[in-house]
Amino acid sequence: MTGEPDEARPSVHASAVKVGERAVLIRGPSGAGKSRLAFDLILAGRCGQLPPAILIGDDRVRLDTAGGELWVRSVPELAGLIEVRGLGIRRCEATTEASVGLVVDLAAPDAARLPSPEALQTTILGVLLPRVPVTAGQNPMLLVVAALTTTASSSSVNHTDHCGKGIGNHISPTIATE
Repeated sequence: MTGEPDEARPSVHASAVKVGERAVLIRGPSGAGKSRLAFDLILAGRCGQLPPAILIGDDRVRLDTAGGELWVRSVPELAGLIEVRGLGIRRCEATTEASVGLVVDLAAPDAARLPSPEALQTTILGVLLPRVPVTAGQNPMLLVVAALTTTASSSSVNHTDHCGKGIGNHISPTIATE
């Protein structure tokens, strides 16, 4: 990383889970569901719905850059600890660091049904990253799984000429709409 000792880098209010080879960095205000999403990702990895997933840090993590990538590291005092609402602080398997591949912003004010391409990226410490903005109260898991397992279409514009009825979505006409 930058060569600074961990203590020299300030921690940020976020959680992170390594899914496969890259980390998902989860940001949001207190109570937005960062720990819940982190644990859901770990469970999805255990069930085979996602590549293996392991906790990096919950509630506080450290960010750094190296080789043009953003890296997330656990805070030693919180390593291997995660909050499970209704059970309290629990210990689970963890790793210490990973390069960030996706940023999830919970309770994001710019979350939208059809977000602009600009809303689907963010820059942290000079590194441009894919981003998933999630509206308050929405379950983020489906969006995160979709972001991790699908690719973007060639255009985020919803072309009506691609639709059978020209109704502005990509649902094929069925007997109910004929």
